[in-house]
Amino acid sequence: MKVILFIIFPLVLTVPVEKEDADFENLPAEPKSRFAMLDDVRILANGLLQLGHGLKDFVHKTKGQINEIFQKLTTFDQSFDVLAKQTNEIKEKEEELKETTSKLQVNNEELKNISMQIHSQMENLLQDKSQLQNKVGRLEEKMTQIAEGNQEGSDLKDVAMLKNFVEEQGINIRRLLKIVQEQHVQLDHQNGQIKDLEDKLISAGNHENLKTSSTGHVIPRPTVYRPQNITDPTAHDNDKPRDCTDIYNRGERSSGVYAITPNGSAEFNVYCEVTSDNAWTVIQKRLDGSVDFNQTWEEYSNGFGDLVGEFWLGLAKIYTLAQQADYILHIELQDWKENKRYVEYAFSLGNEDSRYALQLSQVSGNIPSALPERNPLPFSTSEDNSWDLKCPGEPTSGGWWGTTCPGTNLNAKYNKAKSRAKLERRRSHGLYWKPEKGRMYSLRSTKIMLYRTDMEHFD
Repeated sequence: MKVILFIIFPLVLTVPVEKEDADFENLPAEPKSRFAMLDDVRILANGLLQLGHGLKDFVHKTKGQINEIFQKLTTFDQSFDVLAKQTNEIKEKEEELKETTSKLQVNNEELKNISMQIHSQMENLLQDKSQLQNKVGRLEEKMTQIAEGNQEGSDLKDVAMLKNFVEEQGINIRRLLKIVQEQHVQLDHQNGQIKDLEDKLISAGNHENLKTSSTGHVIPRPTVYRPQNITDPTAHDNDKPRDCTDIYNRGERSSGVYAITPNGSAEFNVYCEVTSDNAWTVIQKRLDGSVDFNQTWEEYSNGFGDLVGEFWLGLAKIYTLAQQADYILHIELQDWKENKRYVEYAFSLGNEDSRYALQLSQVSGNIPSALPERNPLPFSTSEDNSWDLKCPGEPTSGGWWGTTCPGTNLNAKYNKAKSRAKLERRRSHGLYWKPEKGRMYSLRSTKIMLYRTDMEHFD
């Protein structure tokens, strides 16, 4: 505004000079020329004023646009920082995925080696069993000849040698069974690790950026090795399950009552105890004393009780199961303090003519064995007068395998009160577990189960 006044002021000063010259020439023209000049000045001033306002608006508008550009640049910088952090995280996860993949490959190799070792041990075990079967046959022939009085003294030495060989083979079989069981535990542990690694791989694979490395190469997903099922020599043509192992292999994952058809047997129901990795066929269960186990030989042969509560499956049914394949006999015990123990045996079970004689060989457990091993144990009941195994002072005891009194009897009278259990224990009566050496365990519950090992059975 000061500039405009400065320009106008000289123009005003020049006007009188022009007027002074004009007075001598033509006095009437003076008023018109003065007003015309003022109008021009006003027009010029207004134009300059509008131009100033326009420049001011343009400056404000340009300043706002510059601020918007700075804001966009700041937002872009922040986004770039976030993107850089995400890129670093992706690279770190990519490295973790590579390490996980390497571990999984190592575990697969270990699993392959363990599976091959198991197959080798199984083959050796089957060969030993075949040899043992032949030796047992020869031993039975020689024993028959001895019984008939036709055997010479020199052959008695052979019988003793055969007996020693059989005992050595029995020790070897128990050792191999224990090794197989330990390797099964290792396999379960390896399978758990593989499942964890697979879950990590699946969660990482959900992000597309994790599928390729920084060089653009695809990271290979390792093929998980799973041992193939051992061919079951006892497989039969029909599609009915033979035991709870078949029930599990068909996809059942809930414990309960199922119908099975063992080889050479009619269909009957059993209770299957299903775990995460296998299924057990339950043959006996004691819980609360709701079922009286002081039953006759016929009842013990056919079975009694409730499959979802306390029951005895039946000697005839147990025999049909034991004859179709090799099984592990698993005994689970619980005392009155809720402590649980178990013991497992390799076993053989005779037919009814042998009174279902049971022969045991312990393979594992966390409690000492309380059942005689290696010697056949015939089954007897309290009312069975033809078999002199009844224990004096225990007329209400349930049927059981044994040759001595008193002895462990998991079908004995149930003691419902703990104080009563202590009294009965002092009398060596009731439900208890008494190893040859060590303390006696008064029991609150018992469970006896079978698990098929899928090994070739004796014929």
